[in-house]
Amino acid sequence: MLEEDKARLRILFLAKHALSGGVPDGVDGTHAVYHDEMLNTLRAIGLDVTPATGFDAVYHRPEADFVVPLLNRAGFVNSEMLGPLLLARHGLPALGAAPILRGLSDDKHLMKIVATQLGVPVTPWQTIRRGQGSVAPPAFAWQRLVVKPNASSASWGVGIFDAWDAAQAHAEALLAAGHDVIFEPYAPLIDIAVPVIGGRGPWLLPATAYSPRDAGQLRSYEEKRGLVSVADDPLETIEDADLIARLEAQTRLLTAELWPFDYGRFEYRYDPATGDIRFMEVNLSCNLWSRKTISRAARVAGLSHADLVETIVAHSLLRQQVVWRVVHRR
Repeated sequence: MLEEDKARLRILFLAKHALSGGVPDGVDGTHAVYHDEMLNTLRAIGLDVTPATGFDAVYHRPEADFVVPLLNRAGFVNSEMLGPLLLARHGLPALGAAPILRGLSDDKHLMKIVATQLGVPVTPWQTIRRGQGSVAPPAFAWQRLVVKPNASSASWGVGIFDAWDAAQAHAEALLAAGHDVIFEPYAPLIDIAVPVIGGRGPWLLPATAYSPRDAGQLRSYEEKRGLVSVADDPLETIEDADLIARLEAQTRLLTAELWPFDYGRFEYRYDPATGDIRFMEVNLSCNLWSRKTISRAARVAGLSHADLVETIVAHSLLRQQVVWRVVHRR
């Protein structure tokens, strides 16, 4: 692609904090910093980018060739699907994945069913959706219970309980607030992420483990969003060749069901005592901030943050034939 064609591309950057100027938000914290960094990175790689902060920018077809939609948590359940759906209605290519895949991947219960059907081991779970009736104890055995929204991100709404009465009350509060609820047994295991970016096929980046000093430490929403002062996540690159091979084999089974997509993070729980790996969840269109997992994994592979963003965007443009259309518009 010639530089003149690259400059002719009209990119719309749709993100809640696209105009934040890099100032952390009182509620969303460093997500505002992330959005500002993405806007500046897209411009630094030579793209003509117009920022927008709300869905009203895409209610009607915008003057754009391609959209980068990061307006994922917009204050209502399943809002991550709205931007891609509106763009699909206009026939306008966008970074990420098809709306139906965004919805599937964001539903922890449905993705566990997919994994189970593929033979990928999962953590035990039970779900109660709004309108299904009273909240009953889960059928699986547990000593401590994780209760969270079925579409939670960045640990929002997550609670860990030793007694059923408290767990039930938390579940009922989440349901009353409009969220479906998922139960999982708590275990102080190691969280491992396998980042994936799109090319001609899925490219798996180095697997990384979250290794806090306290193995039972839960990262809160406030910590993940930088609303309290904490150091960067203690991530370690997995070096065990057998563990890497098993993680990648399971991830390739899952990516085949979600392909094509542009980037995502597949998460597992690992028990070093037994060697067990269990799929936990997937986050398509995950956080691309330079201080988060996928960017740090890319750095291990020799890619800068700008390299990572440019690679992801370039392959999405090629996959959806945006480059061909721009070239033939000359």
